[in-house]
Parts: sequence; structure tokens; C-alpha cells
Amino acid sequence: MAKSIHSMIRVLDEQRSVDFYRDAFGLDVAERLDFDTFTLVYLSNEESEFELELTINKGRTEPYALGDAYGHFAVSVDNLDAEHARLTKLGLDPNKIVEFKRDGELIARFFFMTDPDGYKIEVLQRHGRYK
Repeated sequence: MAKSIHSMIRVLDEQRSVDFYRDAFGLDVAERLDFDTFTLVYLSNEESEFELELTINKGRTEPYALGDAYGHFAVSVDNLDAEHARLTKLGLDPNKIVEFKRDGELIARFFFMTDPDGYKIEVLQRHGRYK
């Protein structure tokens, strides 16, 4: 079986992105690999072996076009309300909390926020399939 190990996004400013993901989700630099034309930064925390890979292309000054396909990175938390309040206090501007139901049954509680490069992040309450 295949095992998911990381997802990659291209970012413009390495330190701004590292700071954002550390402050927002407790992701720290697990490894940084520097090459002539690009740098790879792997972020992780003790909650999961899965990593977020930041790719920084040296010399790039223009923001990346994210396209018109809606995609996102997702994390789960124990206390959604407390995380929403903490992120708001940090000035990271999370969207409102949404309850997603089907036939009256709660499927998920979540909110979205946006990283410094415009990528969407879904923050879900740990519940059901969102562990």
C-alpha cells in the first residue's frame, strides 16, 4: 500500500511561510535542503508523520498563480473554537466556523483560512472521519 508522506506548495517568501505555518499549526522545520536554484523546506509536528513541503524558487519575485481549481490543505484540531480564537488573536483572520450536516447529522465543523501565498487551509474539529 502507498503511504502519504507530504504535500508540496510553492511559496514566495520562505521565512514568512515558515513563520505562518509554525504560528498557525505548530509545524516546525524538519529539514531544509538548499540547491542552486531552489530550496525545499519540510515542515512537520509530533501529531503526524505527514509533512508539508515548501518549495522556494530562487529569484522568483512574482506571486504564483493558483489557478481556478479549488484545492486546500487540511488539519484537524481537538478544540475548533479555541483554535479559531487563538488564530484570530494572532491576526491570522480565519473565516467563520461552519457546521456541515447531512440529514440533520453533523458531518464536520470547520473553518478556512488563507496562508501568505493565497493557499486555502481547512481547519476541522476532530470528529468522525476527521481524526
